[in-house]
Amino acid sequence: MAKQPDSDSFMDMFGKFGRDLKVPNVDIETILAHHRKNLEALEKSARASAAGASSLLSRQREMLQDTLREVTDMAQSYRAPGNPQELMSKQTEFARKSFEAALKNASEVAELVKKSGTESVDILRTRIKEAMEEIRAGYDKK
Repeated sequence: MAKQPDSDSFMDMFGKFGRDLKVPNVDIETILAHHRKNLEALEKSARASAAGASSLLSRQREMLQDTLREVTDMAQSYRAPGNPQELMSKQTEFARKSFEAALKNASEVAELVKKSGTESVDILRTRIKEAMEEIRAGYDKK
């Protein structure tokens, strides 16, 4: 039976490969630390995006429930006897409230999307700045 590979992580395997090559003037541990930080930043960014998507979906569900409740109330008000002018007035009021709610909800959804995207991008932007500083520091040592 073939020998099963050790359960080393990709970073461990890469580090072992670099050490085994014995390449002069290359600090494999520094390279690995650099890439480990990059992967951690990507993970944080993905978590921030997922959290943002989750809160967005939750809020949209709440908005849908509110809308359905309003439609139900409106439908029940049609059953109540009344003159045509009252029904027309109720329809107009419902349409106005619906339009205002839609604008408010769209604005809120846009703000949630913006916040989520900004947070995710800021994590990556910070890591890019750190990486550039690490690279500069590496060249300054030489």
